[in-house]
Order: sequence, then C-alpha cells, then structure tokens
Amino acid sequence: MPRAVLSEAQIHPAIREKISSNHRDIVDEVQAAIRQHRIVVVGMGINPFPRRACKALTAKGVPFHYLSYGSYLGMWRRRTALKMWTGWPTFPMIFIDGMFIGGATDLQKLIEGGELDKLLSSPRATSAAQLA
Repeated sequence: MPRAVLSEAQIHPAIREKISSNHRDIVDEVQAAIRQHRIVVVGMGINPFPRRACKALTAKGVPFHYLSYGSYLGMWRRRTALKMWTGWPTFPMIFIDGMFIGGATDLQKLIEGGELDKLLSSPRATSAAQLA
C-alpha cells in the first residue's frame, strides 16, 4: 500500500529546492550507513526504544551500526527530515539490508517469529538504486 505523498506537480516550483534540500545531509548520512552496514539502527538520546532495539540485536549476537541524532531536547528539526523520508513517526528506525522494518517493537516481532534469522540468512541485496 503506497503512502500518500504530495506529488511534485502540487508543489510550486519556487519551493521545490527548499523542500528537497531541507536537512538533506541527515538523510544522506543514513543512506550512506545503510549502504555500508547490513543493519542500521537510527535513534536518539533519552528515548528507551532505541536502547531496547540495540539490546535485542546484541542479545542475538547480530552486529549493527547505530546512529544517534540528538534527544527530546535537541535536533528535532533535523530528525523531522528522517521522519518525512521514511514516513515513520518515531525512533528507532531500523533498516535491514536497505529495507526499513520499523521500530523496536517491529524488530522484536521479527526476532520472535524467526523472520530476522531468515532475513539475515540470505545474501545482502541492497543496491544504491534501492536507497535513492
């Protein structure tokens, strides 16, 4: 099910560049990490859910790359760019082989259902085109 995203035709040409470049650096940094690492967890300070996800992966002995962006008290504007990019409203944001799988609760469901093991048993299939 595709999510609703305002089409470029509905955005005035004068502001398209402003929209596309708004905190683009943070999105580029996450995309680069996804290309380099099989599992990427994007989190923020103080929030217990990114810690929960990291603990679950560590307990399974699964290596991951962690990126942290601010806390409830700072960097919220930069984090908003990630929320707009993924369509996901909360942290952590977890990527496995370039696929966004959701947050800590979603990761736990994959672990409990054996799906994480299945995902990790197949060769990494992330390509630069998938991340664009």
